[in-house]
Amino acid sequence: MFPTSRLRAALLGAGLVACVAAAAQAQQPPATFRNPLRPEGPDPWVIWHGGFYYYTHTTGHNITLWKAHALSAVAQAPAAVVWTPPATGPNSAEIWAPELHRLDGKWYLYYTATDKANAGDATRYVFVLENAAADPTTGTWTDRGKVNTARPGLDGSVFEQDGQRYFVYSAYVGNQSVLAIAPMTSPWALASDKEVIIARPTFDWEKGGGRQILEGPEFLQGQQGQLLVVYSASTCWDDKYCLGMLTARKGSNPLVPASWVKTPNPVFGPSAENKVWGTGHNCFTKSPDGREDWIVYHAKTAADGKCAGRSSRMQRFTWNPDGTPYFGVPVSILQPQPRPSGE
Repeated sequence: MFPTSRLRAALLGAGLVACVAAAAQAQQPPATFRNPLRPEGPDPWVIWHGGFYYYTHTTGHNITLWKAHALSAVAQAPAAVVWTPPATGPNSAEIWAPELHRLDGKWYLYYTATDKANAGDATRYVFVLENAAADPTTGTWTDRGKVNTARPGLDGSVFEQDGQRYFVYSAYVGNQSVLAIAPMTSPWALASDKEVIIARPTFDWEKGGGRQILEGPEFLQGQQGQLLVVYSASTCWDDKYCLGMLTARKGSNPLVPASWVKTPNPVFGPSAENKVWGTGHNCFTKSPDGREDWIVYHAKTAADGKCAGRSSRMQRFTWNPDGTPYFGVPVSILQPQPRPSGE
């Protein structure tokens, strides 16, 4: 080979390597992300299963799931409308707060709804759908009807402790919304005669927006074996909407109201400095490698006294020495955050 040919080959080879390296670098996802996860996203819910995150939130008129390998990229995930309410009946309107759970080898969607013909709190209940498919964005969803809670209410969730499954929800009692728990006899039925109220609105920060409301309860296992229920306080239109927490010591009975101790101050709330308002209705998840804990919640950027404008967001949280969570301050939508470990 002539020297000029060798030089030309070397240059071509170097150029090819550079192009391949540049292409590989271009395919690497960014190291950070920014909130919001989705620009619309009241009452977000996430579950990790089989290498995917399944995400949902309140649309008001159906139940939609998004499936993604990376939760920070859920905005790019395809949407799957898995259920649309009937035209009439007890679950025909105001479809709120869907939660997707994997129980006994099947998928269950718990959601809040009311009757279009007589909409309102008096006819608002939690309902459940069942799906035997491996992937909840496929298959057939069977209507299992209304969860037989002792009272009207909303925002039902499920947790298991010491082999017993429990249902926790926000129950309407007079002009208040309280938190109640009942043992479950199946994924769609409760021993409702054993339902107990475990918390009522008692602090001023639980009475904002002209209503006394505890809602959106979510179970979290403490680092020292505690049972924790993190809930949203006040109305969604209250700019100071925030998260409170109940704690039950390890080994205590969730059905004994005295087991639960309320933290006297919010554990997560709005930040005027970061322009984050209406922080609430959260859920919890792990990073794909299981090393990090993340809180997913909704918030808005305007302190306008409205429910509208809530977007879904997430940030990593850590743990206090006593085994309770430390959520910190809600981050600004302008602040880059490291992507969850393992994404």
